[in-house]
Amino acid sequence: MSLEASLGHTFREPRLLREALTHRSFGTPHNERLEFIGDGVLNCTIAHALYEKFPELPEGQLSRMRANLVSQPALHSLAQRLDISQHIRIGEGEEKSGGRERPSMLADALEAIFGAILLDSGFDAAQAAINRLYVTRIAQVNPREGGKDAKTRLQEFMQSKHLPLPTYSVERVDGEAHAQVFTVRCSVPQVDQEAVGRGSSRRAAEQQAANAVLNKLGV
Repeated sequence: MSLEASLGHTFREPRLLREALTHRSFGTPHNERLEFIGDGVLNCTIAHALYEKFPELPEGQLSRMRANLVSQPALHSLAQRLDISQHIRIGEGEEKSGGRERPSMLADALEAIFGAILLDSGFDAAQAAINRLYVTRIAQVNPREGGKDAKTRLQEFMQSKHLPLPTYSVERVDGEAHAQVFTVRCSVPQVDQEAVGRGSSRRAAEQQAANAVLNKLGV
């Protein structure tokens, strides 16, 4: 499936998509200005979706939930699903240093794509593309979590029970330097629970492991 098919948007001006997928290390025009406008339309779209879904929640809680949904890890996960790393254009130095798989680069490129859709076809088209990508994540948002990530929620759970904090240990790192996969174990012996998580970074793997422990605890 092509990137445009995955986005559900066919560009009237393909140059905008090329620009959105061009890192500054490759040359100009690059995607930083598109990223700027894409960040704005993303925040507005997610804010509107949460406002409609949770009419009873106060502003502070909605803001925390939005921050979690538009965070770099969330955007990186979506970018991986779209296989954006295979489409971005980067300079030789960035390529050699593993930039093609760097979470920040992929997250920035996805925001730039949202900006490109806005300029190509207007706000409604950009909003539709974002909502299409986020439909499952919005449906799974739990207001009780307040937008907090899994590690934070697990830490707060342990503190509420006056128990020591979880420990995280890297069990293995697989793959080449530019495409590593981390395996991390989260251990909570005080409640007889542990779980393993995997991700493209240590942080992502820790979050996955913490989420697995929370699921086991029914939190």
